[in-house]
Amino acid sequence: MGARTRRFIATIGVVLFLAFWVWGAVMINDRLPDIWWVDLIFFAVAGIGWGIPLIPLLRWAEREPKPKA
Repeated sequence: MGARTRRFIATIGVVLFLAFWVWGAVMINDRLPDIWWVDLIFFAVAGIGWGIPLIPLLRWAEREPKPKA
């Protein structure tokens, strides 16, 4: 699989994942108490946490192609 194809697939994956992540964050936030410091902690964690699950996908997308034998 070529580098452009892997990057395209990764782009679609990132967009879908982020849409799901935002939806999940909003749903979870609706169930939390309405206290400013709870919101601060929650959105700090949710705002930083989205990158960790995407690391393997981005590494895969940027991997060098295997040489043809």
